[in-house]
Amino acid sequence: MSSIQSIVDRFEIEALRGEFTDSVMMRDPDRLASLFTDDGVWRIPGAGVELTGREQIRDGSKRLQSQWDFFVQTTHPGTIQIDGDAAAGRAYISELARLQDGRSGLNYAVYHDRYQRTKDGWKFAERVYEVRYLDTTPLSGSAQIESHE
Repeated sequence: MSSIQSIVDRFEIEALRGEFTDSVMMRDPDRLASLFTDDGVWRIPGAGVELTGREQIRDGSKRLQSQWDFFVQTTHPGTIQIDGDAAAGRAYISELARLQDGRSGLNYAVYHDRYQRTKDGWKFAERVYEVRYLDTTPLSGSAQIESHE
């Protein structure tokens, strides 16, 4: 594989990770599900979440998002190792959230990813979420929710 192709692949995988964060932040479960392969898996072991396939991912995302008062996620670039039409990598995550039941949290985590090149571009074959730090101290701020549609 040429070095130009490697650069393009890395750029496309980084864009995929950005689309994931954007679809979560914009509460777009259909777009989120479309970022996975047909049999892709999204795991959040600490929350007992394991979703397989686009339908489960879409429905699970709706269920998780219905619990939020507000949610902010940022993704920081991590590693990407490409091997033909497959790749593996990590992305570093920071999240701030308050649930509708009043619980809140700040966490720092790692997504352990497997990617697959498809006819529609790179997709997640698997995303596994590993929390490295969690603070459940009640948040003192408030969300300023404005529509930008």
